[in-house]
Amino acid sequence: MTWLDFFARWRVRLGYLLAVVILWLAHPTPHSILIGAALGLFGLIIRAYAAGYLHKQQVLTVTGPYARTRNPLYFGSSFLALGAGVATNSLWATGLLLGYFALVYTFVMKREALELHQQHGAAFAAYAAAVPLFFPKLSAISAHSADAPGFSWAQYRKNHEYEAAIGFALLLVVLLLIWRLRPH
Repeated sequence: MTWLDFFARWRVRLGYLLAVVILWLAHPTPHSILIGAALGLFGLIIRAYAAGYLHKQQVLTVTGPYARTRNPLYFGSSFLALGAGVATNSLWATGLLLGYFALVYTFVMKREALELHQQHGAAFAAYAAAVPLFFPKLSAISAHSADAPGFSWAQYRKNHEYEAAIGFALLLVVLLLIWRLRPH
């Protein structure tokens, strides 16, 4: 098993362990939770927009946010990680979250790029040459075709993107409970 496979397979399980450490390090305040929630909401909006376009294993998605970055879901997740860190009101927790995200998702994005290249060949190579891996371009590539699917709420639901919103909301509730239970 390569590092690419390891992180792709274990990222969620490792994330649960990280969550325990992050919550232990947390010193949230209502203000930090509110700012973190705003950053996380921005990430959730990006993720929702991307999930409504993504047709996993069916087509090479190059429209919508995928015309600006090859990984808009992970770009949105970076704001979720930042928002979670800010909500904890802990530099250690924020550093661990962002470090974990950078390490794990660098490997995950490389692995997915290899898989997409194997599946879509020259079409993916051309797409990868025109669209950055992570940070979005201001201008989108023009990839309009009659068979390119547009945004769909049904696709959003099919991709289970609502789970990210539920998970982030639960994190905020737990941080509020930590704030209420800790002496001020």
